[in-house]
Amino acid sequence: MSVEVIMQYFVNYGAIAIFVIVLLEYLNLPGFPAGIIMPLAGIWAARGGLNFFVTMVLTIAAGLLGSIILYGLGRGGGELFLKWYYRRFPKQKDLIEGRLCYLRQKGSVGIFVSKLIPMVRTLISIPAGVIKMNFLHYVISSALGVAAWNLIFVGAGYLFGDKVLTMFL
Repeated sequence: MSVEVIMQYFVNYGAIAIFVIVLLEYLNLPGFPAGIIMPLAGIWAARGGLNFFVTMVLTIAAGLLGSIILYGLGRGGGELFLKWYYRRFPKQKDLIEGRLCYLRQKGSVGIFVSKLIPMVRTLISIPAGVIKMNFLHYVISSALGVAAWNLIFVGAGYLFGDKVLTMFL
């Protein structure tokens, strides 16, 4: 998806477009990279499309909803998937179990830090569901991590975006 297309969605559909596109990005769907989506939301806010605070609330809500959906998938079907996966790829079992044990030990701090690491930040929700992490702790640590990540990228778009965007368009 090109920069122009995403910006056109923002212009045509406003807040709904921001919410849906950010939700899809947090569901880790291909074609929705955070490094493009988030700064574009900031640029749109800077251009007067939406208030910066509203943009942040929308992106955090979308990110948190995506994270909760993936957590639910991990909680509801993760163990069955892992049993199937272990039968198919038995050499991976020790590695995966080690990662799940690490997540159990680190808990909320592990979720928060993981939300700040590209690729890991979206995928960590599934193992959190698999280990049946306390839902409230998961939501709080995810919300804080999502807010920090989004603030950096949306804020960068808001502050510097038009200058950088003109270099590429």
